[in-house]
Amino acid sequence: MSQPAISPSHTRVPQTSLRYAWYVVIVLTALYMLSFVDRTILSLLVGSIKRDLGISDTRIGLLQGLSFALFYTIMGLPLGRLADTRSRRNLIAAGVVVWSLFTSFCSAAKSFWSLFFTRIGVGVGEAGLSPAAYSLISDYFPPERLGVAISVYYMGVFLGSSLALLVGGVVVDTMARIHTVTLPLLGTIASWRVTFLIVGLPGLLFAMLVYTIKEPLRRNMLRSAQGDVARLSFGQSLGQMRIRWQSVGGISLGMVFQSMANYALVSWGPTYFLRVHGWTPGQSGKALAAILLIAGCGGMYTGGRLSDRWQRRGLDEAPMRVMVLGAIGTIVLLPVGTLLPDVRWTLAMLFAGVFCLALPMGISAAALQRIFPNQVRGMVSALYLFILNIGGQSLGPLLPGVFNDYLFHNGKMIGYSLSITMGGAAVLMLLTFLAAYRHYREHYQMMLTATAAA
Repeated sequence: MSQPAISPSHTRVPQTSLRYAWYVVIVLTALYMLSFVDRTILSLLVGSIKRDLGISDTRIGLLQGLSFALFYTIMGLPLGRLADTRSRRNLIAAGVVVWSLFTSFCSAAKSFWSLFFTRIGVGVGEAGLSPAAYSLISDYFPPERLGVAISVYYMGVFLGSSLALLVGGVVVDTMARIHTVTLPLLGTIASWRVTFLIVGLPGLLFAMLVYTIKEPLRRNMLRSAQGDVARLSFGQSLGQMRIRWQSVGGISLGMVFQSMANYALVSWGPTYFLRVHGWTPGQSGKALAAILLIAGCGGMYTGGRLSDRWQRRGLDEAPMRVMVLGAIGTIVLLPVGTLLPDVRWTLAMLFAGVFCLALPMGISAAALQRIFPNQVRGMVSALYLFILNIGGQSLGPLLPGVFNDYLFHNGKMIGYSLSITMGGAAVLMLLTFLAAYRHYREHYQMMLTATAAA
């Protein structure tokens, strides 16, 4: 089809609206943080779940990865389409209610499969958040501020993970002394089940917070030759992505490998410290929380600032440059950490490695928003998350467990399993980003040219 022009009208948010725009980012970040609390808490309950349900490390990996990622990714595309055509605020609110309820339902799981299917429900609920959030933020911020804005939103990954590890670790340590708890209506249940109720039910209150934000005017819309806003079919939206497939594929696949390393560490880090260094869940939770909170958020913010600074200086491929730097640092630092005998050096290497690993996280999503018109942003975000999570979130938690069970046949070799997973993923991340580097520059120029011609 002939491509409609991109309207240059409303391409910038007035300066007076930036304060409210940052409020929107804060609300969305809080919701993203909550989502990561719900998906991360299971990593602290590995021992109790294995004991009560009698399952292997491989199945634990499936519960932390594939069970969540399966429908999170499948539902992402239709929900991304809804984000492009319907109220993004309503979509987010409904998702918060769904994932919070299913997190609570995990407390009633009686077998591996019942827990597997409740984790699927958590994934379905969370699938609509990020496509809608990326689209909202892109309408509130001009391109040269978008890197920092989405990086701040993406800090919810580390804020939520660290909160789950910190608070969850304390809860788990407390519950470890109380094997069963008697609750109204539910009766007597295992203490680990109470943890899912504690982290799940508050989400119902967070859903109301969504309605304190407003739907912004959609900007950078494709328009027909007559000047009307173009209504793109599903096929036409896919056509827009095919035009830019090298950038979409390169960034998405590179972030699959980034996500593999991240989820491997978050999912198996507490188990690593328990098995190798004899730490309690509370001790490991505090240490990992500090690393994720300080190094993770610091790296993400630094990546956004660097990208925006280079963007303002006219470097079209600014996000790709930051991604490449992050991949190089990850290769050098992160895989070494879990092989060192001195836990102090382990913590230092993990801190520096997580900082580098976090550099690309926010700007990867922002980079895709910069090269697409508004009508396609929700779908391209959903496709990005589809590729990211079906690969990274499935393989990251799974591979260390598989290496333990089938390569080393020794649970205490988890440090080596983590190192292989994170090191291999980091190398592939670098190669993929390098392959997309030149194409991204071309696609960004394409978007500028289309806007100037409209």
